[in-house]
Amino acid sequence: MGIQQFRLPDVGEGLVEAEIVSWKVKPGDTVKLNDTVVEIETAKSLVELPVPFAGVVTELLVPEGETVPVGTPIISVQTESAEASPEDLVPTIPEPEETGGRTAVLVGYGPKTTEAKRRQRKPSTPVAEVLVPSAPVSAPVPEPVVAPVAGGNGSVHVLAKPPVRKLAKDLGIDLAVVTATGPGGVITRADVEGHVEAPAVADVPAYEPAPVVSGREDTRVPVKGVQKVMAQAMVASAFTAPHVTEWITVDVSATMELVERLKSDKAFRDLRVSPLLIVAKAVTLAARRTPIVNAAWDEQAQEIVYKGAVNLGIAAATPRGLIVPNIKGADSLTLPDLCKALNDLVAVAREGKTQPADQAGGSFTITNVGVFGVDAGTPIINPGEAAILAFGAVRKQPWVVDDEIVPRWITTLALSFDHRLIDGEKGSIFLADVAGILEDPARALMF
Repeated sequence: MGIQQFRLPDVGEGLVEAEIVSWKVKPGDTVKLNDTVVEIETAKSLVELPVPFAGVVTELLVPEGETVPVGTPIISVQTESAEASPEDLVPTIPEPEETGGRTAVLVGYGPKTTEAKRRQRKPSTPVAEVLVPSAPVSAPVPEPVVAPVAGGNGSVHVLAKPPVRKLAKDLGIDLAVVTATGPGGVITRADVEGHVEAPAVADVPAYEPAPVVSGREDTRVPVKGVQKVMAQAMVASAFTAPHVTEWITVDVSATMELVERLKSDKAFRDLRVSPLLIVAKAVTLAARRTPIVNAAWDEQAQEIVYKGAVNLGIAAATPRGLIVPNIKGADSLTLPDLCKALNDLVAVAREGKTQPADQAGGSFTITNVGVFGVDAGTPIINPGEAAILAFGAVRKQPWVVDDEIVPRWITTLALSFDHRLIDGEKGSIFLADVAGILEDPARALMF
């Protein structure tokens, strides 16, 4: 028998540190290969880590709420064999070396001007933090597990990986009634999420009013995790790309009628249909006539990069900050498939489970400020993109139709674009095309 230490692995995206959010085990617990033992927070998402060997937990080496570099031992496990398990794919990370006044970092992540510092240990409330990069290796993937699940007329067996079983448990879903689409009858995360109707995109979040306390002292909260990354990205975008914002107010009564018809269409059964779906489709169609909105400015190469697909980002407010997951190849999806992708994106984002890969590679973003009852705004372009569309609240307002004032469903769209590559004409054409489709969805046949 021997003691093995599990080191914090690199989960990708060039991250160099992570915060221990919560331990799922304690000293004395027995763990099997690939059991989930800890939840960590990266700069982009929450990640559950499986242990790469089996045995008895002897010590938790890092407390909850502490941020540590990749490669740091975080848990000790007493195993049957004293030799390292072949499943332990996490290498020992060498200490950084100073070279010419710059810090030498891990292979594949380029030069770095600052070192990752160990955050001071916090004595009280556990807080979630950021994750780090290490050598380019991947954490072991849990094997599917046959789990007895009570359901129907008795106990049945289903195939599912530990993280999927945990998700089903958290959502209160009986895996026995979930249709499996994975290879060999394995139930996937998408199967579980698809079993539940996704939360409404247009729901306004409920907020608890803060108690009024006079004379209380100031409170300082460290800027970290998702909020830190968002702040850095927005500053870089605002002071790099020359922003121009154009506005248009649109009668979307025909779109609202279409949404109601789609809700009863069998192709959209079990899907949440909202006006955002039609806006998303209108963006992908309008980008065909004005492809420059789906491009990017490459400063180093001094080139304009036209993206081969519309990877449509949807700005999502989560408990840990603003993130922008995107739907890959949204322009190639049918309307029902686009609707399902939107539903899944929102559901995963609200759970705080959006992975770094789902936030990378976006080419155009929609921010739905209307869910908060806001009419419009001047959005900041997501870094690496050329434009962003703000979709305001849809309200019934007086509108002039054939010289008569009638109540109509009205909304405001605001398009911010990078004036280095999109001029006023192209920005205006694109915005007018999106508005035209929302005003009369039949115009989509022209694209």
